[in-house]
Amino acid sequence: MSSLTDLKGTYVIDGAHSRIGFSARHAMVTKVRGGFSSFEGTAQLDGTNPDASNVTVSIDASSFDSGVEMRDNHVKGGDFLDVESFPKLSFASTKVTPTGPDTFDLTGNLTIKDQTHPITIPFTYVGTAKDPFGNVRSGFEGETTINRKDYGIVWNAALETGGVLVSEKVTLDFEISAIQQA
Repeated sequence: MSSLTDLKGTYVIDGAHSRIGFSARHAMVTKVRGGFSSFEGTAQLDGTNPDASNVTVSIDASSFDSGVEMRDNHVKGGDFLDVESFPKLSFASTKVTPTGPDTFDLTGNLTIKDQTHPITIPFTYVGTAKDPFGNVRSGFEGETTINRKDYGIVWNAALETGGVLVSEKVTLDFEISAIQQA
């Protein structure tokens, strides 16, 4: 395993071996989990000069999947993501800040439904390995929480017992396998 300072070059997210997920409280008593199955991203990394690093990610909003078709169709519709009008979610980094020997904060702009807000995602560098096909892969895991109302996703329903059906806070989690480009 190398260290963060050893990372240098262009990396492409391997969507088949990565995950962009979410969880949100439902009826204030449980969490609904899921993710997006279609996304792409690139990173220009420079472990010795983090200011020269940048990351961009594009997510196909219609690839939202919570495992329940009726809920997925509702979330893809106008009450939530409105994938017909806003087919992509995107992230573009503005800063990479090392926070430890194998941790860093990735700060950037998250755009959902044409509304952009800065977020910071604490990440852990998991390591680097060469796969059987000769690809050099580096792994990263991160998690952050956003308020969906900041992005114009305001639909909700009141519960008879108080509270609401869907939490405003949504946790985003990332498990990334990135392949170094030649």
